[in-house]
Amino acid sequence: MGVDCIGYRVGTGGAFVYLRYTTPIYKVSSSVVLKEEGRKGSSAMPGTLEELAMMGSVSNVENELYILKSRSLVRSVINRLDLHTSYIVEGRIKSTDLYTQSPVIVDMAQSDLDKLSETIRFEMQMTSALSVHIRGLVAGKTIDTTFAQLPAVLMTDLGTISFTRRPDVNVNYSLLYVSIEHPDAVISTYRGNLEVAQASKQATVINISLNTPYREKGKDFINTLIEVYNNEAIEDKNQEARNTQLFIEERIAIIDKELSTAEQNVEEYKRTEGLSDLQLNLQRDMQMGSQYEQRVVDVETQLDVVNSLNSYLNSPANSSKTIPSNIGIQDPTLSATTSEYNRLLLERERLAQSMTDDNPAMKRLNEQISGLRESISASISSVQQGLQIRRRDARNQASLFGGRVSAVPTQEREFMELSREQQIKASLFLMLLQKREENALALAAYANKAKVLDEAANAGQVAPRVMIVYLAALLLGLLIPMGIIYVSDLLQYRIRTRGDIERITRVPILSEVPRYEEGDNIAVLENETRAIDESFRMLRTNLLLTLGAENKVVACTSTVSGEGKTFVALNTAISLALLNKRVLLVGLDLRIPRIREYMNLETKDGITSFLSGYEKDIENLIVPSGIKDNFWVLPAGPIPPNPA
Repeated sequence: MGVDCIGYRVGTGGAFVYLRYTTPIYKVSSSVVLKEEGRKGSSAMPGTLEELAMMGSVSNVENELYILKSRSLVRSVINRLDLHTSYIVEGRIKSTDLYTQSPVIVDMAQSDLDKLSETIRFEMQMTSALSVHIRGLVAGKTIDTTFAQLPAVLMTDLGTISFTRRPDVNVNYSLLYVSIEHPDAVISTYRGNLEVAQASKQATVINISLNTPYREKGKDFINTLIEVYNNEAIEDKNQEARNTQLFIEERIAIIDKELSTAEQNVEEYKRTEGLSDLQLNLQRDMQMGSQYEQRVVDVETQLDVVNSLNSYLNSPANSSKTIPSNIGIQDPTLSATTSEYNRLLLERERLAQSMTDDNPAMKRLNEQISGLRESISASISSVQQGLQIRRRDARNQASLFGGRVSAVPTQEREFMELSREQQIKASLFLMLLQKREENALALAAYANKAKVLDEAANAGQVAPRVMIVYLAALLLGLLIPMGIIYVSDLLQYRIRTRGDIERITRVPILSEVPRYEEGDNIAVLENETRAIDESFRMLRTNLLLTLGAENKVVACTSTVSGEGKTFVALNTAISLALLNKRVLLVGLDLRIPRIREYMNLETKDGITSFLSGYEKDIENLIVPSGIKDNFWVLPAGPIPPNPA
């Protein structure tokens, strides 16, 4: 089996095992669109205020991104869904979180959860439909108890744990591993995996996604996150409406008393003075002046409301409260500025839960609120001055007609003043009653701030990426063989190529002899032009040029057996003999002699016979090669007992 095949199998096998035993991570996503804040009187806003409102709308989306990912909002979701408690069933390959399919609900009081110093882990085994066995180590103490009936309570050093049978869930699992974590740890985990981003800079669409190994948990988390976000936004709006309602109720109580006093004064004056209806000769003048008198009443009604609002604004106790906005002030600029101020104030309260005052967004918001409060104060002053001017003009016009009734008795004029005061109080009282009803309708009509475009749904697996894992495995399958070959080459001490010789020595290379695969070891033949013949001819030529005429002895050796020294020596000798050189081939391999075998020599004696003293004359050991008359051989002879 090749190295490349091994690498491929190792890579794909590793990828398969990794994908099989790794818990997949899924992406659950949803998208919502933020409803644009309604601005009362926006069409009548001056240019500067309108631009300020547009800037607020742009920054509002960025603020909502912080709010959606705030710890307080995530904490509310965690507590509502009880995500701090996990029910795990261990399988043969992977574990499963039962979530809402656990037959038993394990719960702790919120006060105990907030004080948890460590994670609580224990085993829970259903022994029957209503009995459960608990076993584990909690706060260093061993717990091994059985509850014969549910619900039940377990007292521990870390808090009280309650066990309740979940209805409509069958007992399909004998052993569950239950863990209860501190909410802060769960909050950090979910915030780290939660992504909240604006779809584009020009849109108010927000994409919400969560990476989680449990898809159902992820869907419930995102849906509940949006629900809690909307509920808190509605609560903020209701807070403004309730504040306005409280202001109106206080004013109604005051005006009601003043109206009752004015009516009593009119009745008492008519009874004591015995007055009848106005005389016919005064009716014409009174009718002509009635419109101006009514103007005075309307202006003084609004002026009273503005003065009350100014007192409310200047009160230190109301510096952080929303300003009543729907109380009958007929000034579009003031109404628009007040609405924008209330919106930014509520937004600051929500952002304060997730960021400090040093945050650039919070600083920018505080500056906007301060500027708007100054603008409101200036607008109130301007409105007061305008109303005072209108009141003075109306009074002047009314006095023109009032001069025509100068002859009217003093009692009648006093009666008219009392009646006018009664009318002012009655008009103001009716206006406040109307505004109370309008505010009550607004309190009940607030809709969700975020409209769901796409319900939370599985957006696919994000980890592990199957294709990426297999591509990595394929790449690994290619790198492993390359690495093996590279390491093997680094650890390799054999000389394989001519370049190896040239790299490690300066000895000249005479020739390169190709591998000879034929059975006969006598490769060099006369008048042949094969590669093997040409290589030995080149070796012969270079050898003669290197040795010169004086050097006539050549040794052919190698480090280990089997490298071809006998084959090269034999065929080099044959090549020299074919050149009509007198050649003697001496076999000096005393361990594994091969010359006698290669040349089919019958003699068994050789150089060892001379060295051992068996033969005194070495020339008697030299035999003809049988190839050329000028070619003789001195074999190695018998192998000695210790050739070393």
